[in-house]
Amino acid sequence: MGVRTSLALAAGKGTRAVSRLRGGGSALPGLVTERLDPAVLRHTLGALPQGVVVVSGTNGKTTTTKMLVALLRAHGLRVFTNPTGSNFTRGVISSLLAEVGLSGRLDADVAVVELDEAHALHFSAQVPPTHALLLNVARDQLDRFAEIDHTARLLTTLAEQTTGGVVLNADDSFVSRISGHVGEGVQVRWFGVDPSIADRLPELQEADVRFEDAQAAREPGPGDGLLLPEEDGRAFTVRFVGDPDADVGPLTLRQRGLAAMINATAATATARHLLGGSFSAPTAARALAAVAPPFGRGEVIDVDGAPLELVLVKNPAGFTVALGTYGTEPVATMVAINDNYADGRDVSWLYDVSFDSLRERGVALTSGVRAWDMALRLRYDGVEVGHVEQDLDLGLDRFLTDHRGRPMRIFCTYTAMMHLRRRLADRFALARFGEDPDA
Repeated sequence: MGVRTSLALAAGKGTRAVSRLRGGGSALPGLVTERLDPAVLRHTLGALPQGVVVVSGTNGKTTTTKMLVALLRAHGLRVFTNPTGSNFTRGVISSLLAEVGLSGRLDADVAVVELDEAHALHFSAQVPPTHALLLNVARDQLDRFAEIDHTARLLTTLAEQTTGGVVLNADDSFVSRISGHVGEGVQVRWFGVDPSIADRLPELQEADVRFEDAQAAREPGPGDGLLLPEEDGRAFTVRFVGDPDADVGPLTLRQRGLAAMINATAATATARHLLGGSFSAPTAARALAAVAPPFGRGEVIDVDGAPLELVLVKNPAGFTVALGTYGTEPVATMVAINDNYADGRDVSWLYDVSFDSLRERGVALTSGVRAWDMALRLRYDGVEVGHVEQDLDLGLDRFLTDHRGRPMRIFCTYTAMMHLRRRLADRFALARFGEDPDA
């Protein structure tokens, strides 16, 4: 590693210190470092003894990454990760700055990083991943990604650049097609749902049937990791086909919903692939059961003795899954919709979500840049809206005051979630982004 990298790391660390004093975001220090040394990731992560794992896909990256990190750490590995959910390369570098010295040496065995579908390729140009976990493909931020086939091509390219092994979602047709594009010698592993609950898949994913897929439905094979829920709807087992001694569970996650269980299945299948004979099912079960929901993704905050749940929603599939998990519960509901760059500027996707589950109790308040658009969309589904307040701070204040002492939930897009989470951290002394004690 050269002087340029050391200077870039020093500048990034300085920016990070100033940014934290001013309460700034998590990406700026990484951006400064990357501008000064575009190859900083190669110089710092490229030599880790057990490689680099990239987690990508439209939905579930942050949760799955956190689960995979917990599984590997429970098995004794030293893991570097980007725990803030800032999944551009600059976010990875910002996380790196907290752990790397000016020499560029990182005290880790393996890196597990989440990257969005486009920035994963920017990353892999610097550091070809040894392994990739590819979760799903759904419509999301179409102003950036153009259309869904383009997103699938980005993940396919990432798989082509992966050198050791890929773990694919057997139930997502966009992702399962990638198996034909991995390099020679690259191992392919699969995760999915048990055939007994296959009827629940439409609530989780985009429907995409191509003529070439008509005869291509994949049957579970030896070693596949399959999600098998228990009858209570909360506990589940990750079943490994042909190897019952490796089954993980039954266990219950701290995060609710079928999507979280599938994320856990993906993380477990990947951990088993990485750890090989060192994988311990009891250790994995204990690790998964202890993982707290990441910031804003089903996170429950104690607001003066009453629970407030923050639920990130950013595309039709994700919002539909969230409403399927939470929509009918008797809580006060706020919906906060922004259309900043990180959210996607086009919010017409709200019209591809059914809000019928909110009709009985209505929505107390809509907020954010697109508060009025959200209120209009709800009105089309017959959902009454109590108040509309575009200013997020004023909206949050009113929501907390009007429903003090009662269970509350806020569905929010990414930048709205970041803003609200900071305000809640200030008010209720919560850990800030990047300071998660479980990360």
